[in-house]
Amino acid sequence: MNYRLQWDEYFMKMTFLVAERSTCLRRHVGAIIVKDARVFATGYNGAATGIKHCSEIGCIRDELGIKSGERQEICQAIHAEQNAIIQCALHGNQIAGTTLYCTHSPCIICAKMIINSKISKVICCHTYSEETFLKLFEEARIEYQTMNIPNLTITQKP
Repeated sequence: MNYRLQWDEYFMKMTFLVAERSTCLRRHVGAIIVKDARVFATGYNGAATGIKHCSEIGCIRDELGIKSGERQEICQAIHAEQNAIIQCALHGNQIAGTTLYCTHSPCIICAKMIINSKISKVICCHTYSEETFLKLFEEARIEYQTMNIPNLTITQKP
């Protein structure tokens, strides 16, 4: 039998590799924007260009005792989805009609950026307890689905 990764599994495995670039001390998140089986951009959560990373200075949110999902404006990091969208803008990739793969479900801010970017589908593995984005996606007609974490081992097939 000739085993070949399905596209969703292939791209989701990539998001976990991208997440390894994250400098967040709380959670490593990776995202990929894809259209017609072509990767347009990748993104991971980390500080803005030229700004010290949390891995260097510590987590401001932890120091202040801020829970996950709250007071996001305090954080120095840009979310993985935001970084992927920004990379598309910087490199002139038209992302209307694309699919965004992400290790984690989007926060409400990222959800609004996804909607205005005209991304048509979002696929994630981990879902946060905060699910207010689902109502926005439904209203904006953005397809959302979850999938199991793919086998992250690279397999050798004869």
